[in-house]
Amino acid sequence: MHSPVDSPPHASGTGIAMRIAAALALPTVLLLVLVTLSWDPLMTLDGDIARTTHRWAVDDPDVTQAFRILTDWVWDPWTMRAIVTVAVLWLVLHHGAWWLGLWVAATCLLGTLLQQGLKAAVDRKRPVWSDPVDSAHFAAFPSGHAMTATVVCGLLLWLLHLYGAGRVLWRVALTVSVVSVVGVGLTRVWLGVHWPSDVLGGWLLGALAVALAVATYARFRGTAEPR
Repeated sequence: MHSPVDSPPHASGTGIAMRIAAALALPTVLLLVLVTLSWDPLMTLDGDIARTTHRWAVDDPDVTQAFRILTDWVWDPWTMRAIVTVAVLWLVLHHGAWWLGLWVAATCLLGTLLQQGLKAAVDRKRPVWSDPVDSAHFAAFPSGHAMTATVVCGLLLWLLHLYGAGRVLWRVALTVSVVSVVGVGLTRVWLGVHWPSDVLGGWLLGALAVALAVATYARFRGTAEPR
């Protein structure tokens, strides 16, 4: 990969990112409102899906154990933050891209603060089972695992695009990112520690955070990237 060249702000996809952010804002806010109001059709759907997946989890302990390893180690939020830390160090030490590194780190930090703030504000209870297969702390909405994975994978894909990743590397990274984001959300529901709408909320909020970060970076910097 190479250092990105200077270009006008719109060259980094600012306009596209803003349109994506605008498209994500409405469903994100709508879901937040419906969860906060405990809208009955959504609560019923959440309960039906959660009960079904929990039954599967109890009946298939081998798959459940594999999912626990994935969610607790491979896709854990702290693992994701460690990956971002490495990326930020690479930007700063190898490319001298202080502003970009700071922007990526700040996006992750603000995403975590938003996530925890919403958990406290909404204060949604997690599923409770008589025969739990896993446990988790704090409130349920949004899913921290789902949101963190979405933010980190989205930012890493953005960086690969900016630094001209080759076609093979891009496709591999995209595949790994999709599998990770979707996979971690499914494991949280399977393990009975989140309602499906918690995961959906994490995905939407994470994607919105990335879109806003991408859209605003070039606008504030005036050029696409430092060398």
